[in-house]
Amino acid sequence: MEPPEKMREHGHKEKDDLDSFLCLMGTRNWAEVTEFLLLGLSNHPEMQPIIFGVILSMYLVAMTGNTMLIIVAYTDPKLQSPMYFLLSQLSFIDILLTTIIVPQMLVHTVTGFQTIPFKNCITQLFFFMAIGSMEGHLLAAMAYDRYVAICKPLRYSAIVTHSLCLRITLTSWVIVSLNSLLYSVLVAQLTFCGNQVTHFFCDITPLLKLSCTRPVVNEMLIFTEGAAIVISPFFFILASHVQIGAAIARLHSAAALKKAMSTCSSHILVVLLLYGSVIRMYLRPSSSYNLDQDRQVAIFYTVVTPMLNPMIYSLRNQEVKDALWRFWKKIQYVCASGDFQPALQ
Repeated sequence: MEPPEKMREHGHKEKDDLDSFLCLMGTRNWAEVTEFLLLGLSNHPEMQPIIFGVILSMYLVAMTGNTMLIIVAYTDPKLQSPMYFLLSQLSFIDILLTTIIVPQMLVHTVTGFQTIPFKNCITQLFFFMAIGSMEGHLLAAMAYDRYVAICKPLRYSAIVTHSLCLRITLTSWVIVSLNSLLYSVLVAQLTFCGNQVTHFFCDITPLLKLSCTRPVVNEMLIFTEGAAIVISPFFFILASHVQIGAAIARLHSAAALKKAMSTCSSHILVVLLLYGSVIRMYLRPSSSYNLDQDRQVAIFYTVVTPMLNPMIYSLRNQEVKDALWRFWKKIQYVCASGDFQPALQ
């Protein structure tokens, strides 16, 4: 015989399935959804304190690491190059991505109050999709930067400029914002048969699952226009690294080979972390969605990856490690002497 908790869970599931069926058949009138109930990362209340501690720790590590990378990229004289401008933008994106999701999740975990107004949910969906897509575009820009640096080193300073990187960044923001706006508007127009979101934030997949009718237009957009926005940068990155690999194979200097491999390996690892989870989450048939497993994958690219990115780039890049060490020595000097002027130089 099943425990009472399991029986209640099964009963709720059967009731939700019946409600959705009646809604589809038009025999039940649903009131307009004004708020959503986010079920969180786990259905087990006893796990909430552990989840809170782990997620809070990872969030603080991610914020600290990415903030330090931004500071050294803008203040260290030896990092004033387009490559590190793009790296600082990636860190900024990681800070935004975790901040629009994690603080809300932590508050919900502590208070047990897990509702979010409809408008706030759609707003969170918009920013999540825009920022998440922007990360792929930045990685593509960084791949192009590495391609020019390794394959066309003599023309690097003429081709890759701060102005070019700024134009790429602004153009990418416009593209991903329009794309995200399209998705958000279409989701906002759906009729929902219930408001319980099996997730810890407002993501598109669990919201589509609540639709009273199959959201054919939304699903088609995910596999066409959405795939183009997400996968196009991936193929650009892949093509760039094929060219880089061919150029590295022709290098005769051991020092140059080591530096090129170190820079590219960091970038490839970050790309694999991002696109592995994104493809697993979104670019698959809707019939294969498993919302419980999707929550686990989502925590990986919303918290774990932003935490790992600064570690990967700092541990594999000697220039970043040296800059972080100089920054740390300045902090020590300021704390010991109380003289803030050297830290500003």
